[in-house]
Parts: sequence; C-alpha cells; structure tokens
Amino acid sequence: MRLLPLADLFMGLMWSRPGGLSLRTTWVTPATLWLSSGVVIVAGFPGIGAIAYGIGTGQVLSLLAGLVAAAFGTGAGAVAIYGIRQHRLARAARR
Repeated sequence: MRLLPLADLFMGLMWSRPGGLSLRTTWVTPATLWLSSGVVIVAGFPGIGAIAYGIGTGQVLSLLAGLVAAAFGTGAGAVAIYGIRQHRLARAARR
C-alpha cells in the first residue's frame, strides 16, 4: 500500500513504532486509530484553513503554522487510514 511509507515515517518521527518495526508487521491499536483521527480533525483540517488565511492575508506566520499543522494531520491521517485498512482486512479474514 502506498500509505505505508508515509505512515511508517510519521510513526518513526513520533517515536511510536514498537521496536522500530514497520506497521506492515505491527498492529495499529484502536487507541492509535482514535488518536490519529483526532489529530486530523484538531490539527489537520484547521491547518488547511490557516494556510488559506495566511495566503489570503499575507501573514507568513499563519501560513507556516498551517503548513506544519497540515503536515502533522497528513501523517496522522496516513496512520489512521492504514490502521482502518488493517482492521477491515482482519475482520474480513475472520469471516
């Protein structure tokens, strides 16, 4: 899956990979799913708004803060999507 390298990079930057393993071989816990989804909602989406505001008003600080928040939200979103995929594939395999 193409999201795996981004999700692994994000988890590595957050020091959250157990034993340095990839998410390919490590289970994404429900708590991680909720936390990463919350980061997308709390930081990622407002970051996009801050980017637009910074561009519209010419405020460089808002633009930079928005870029950081959007990047953080993108990484967290990759982890959430990959974790949801893991859970759905596991559920389908049990059927």
